[in-house]
Amino acid sequence: MKHGRYRFIIGALVPALILHALFVLSPYAQAFYLSLTDWTGVAGNAHFVGWGNYARLGGDALFLDALRNNAVMLVAVPVVTIGIGLFLASMLHLGGRRSLHGVRGAAFYKIVYFFPQLLSLAIVAVLWQFVYNPNNGLLNGTLRGVGLGGLARSWLAEPNLALAAVMTVIVWSSVGFYMVLFSAAMDAIPKELYEAAIIDGAGGWSTFRRITLPLVRDNVRVAFVYLGIAALDGFAIVQIMTVGPGGPDGHTEVIGLSLYRNAFTYGKFGYASAMGVTLFFLTLVIAVFALRGGRATDRVEV
Repeated sequence: MKHGRYRFIIGALVPALILHALFVLSPYAQAFYLSLTDWTGVAGNAHFVGWGNYARLGGDALFLDALRNNAVMLVAVPVVTIGIGLFLASMLHLGGRRSLHGVRGAAFYKIVYFFPQLLSLAIVAVLWQFVYNPNNGLLNGTLRGVGLGGLARSWLAEPNLALAAVMTVIVWSSVGFYMVLFSAAMDAIPKELYEAAIIDGAGGWSTFRRITLPLVRDNVRVAFVYLGIAALDGFAIVQIMTVGPGGPDGHTEVIGLSLYRNAFTYGKFGYASAMGVTLFFLTLVIAVFALRGGRATDRVEV
């Protein structure tokens, strides 16, 4: 019986492992090898240059700008998105009061907030281009309409505002999904815990901090991983929305955009592969840190 079971397990796993190695691990290995060459993407021969491409990254001002911008996005996008998502989920779940039944029409609100997830990033970027249009865009038009025309700006053309404008779009398009995710996690929390907290006189913030947050921490950790990956990417939004793209003056440059430009515009596939490998390891480190860090604090404090 054991031999038959082992044969079944091996027969089920081996095809999947072969496909994984062929279509996932093999491209990773090829990208790492290409990062050590000067391949142009056209010529059949690729000359081995060792770590030269990686050494060039340290002196590439545009790549360093992209790394800096991705670092800012890595901090701001997950924190703001998760914070807003937790707030909205808590309001829908508890009604913002000492209530266990949520707000009326919570299902409708979830659909409304989730709606941006039904749109592709390209459509979202184009829509927000119209919103940010300095002449007849919705944002500046609204500011002028309420007498705040002095606040109107060229949101995507000013160096100090462009990256914040891009991050706002990423948060807007993502927060609905994580609000629904956190809301589903909160629905699974036993009501008895909240009832006990109310009886003990706990306030809304204390209840959230000591009951809700510890019990949805795993969801928050997963959300941070996915949002971190999105923040380290940002290619589609930046490519479509910004001037240059990546402007003004590199203030919205991201690693994915630098990789694309070097590969398909300048024909430096080896150098672009070095950027891709760097991005891969950055993403891997963040994922490991987010999934493994802080497990010792995963407990409910009641």
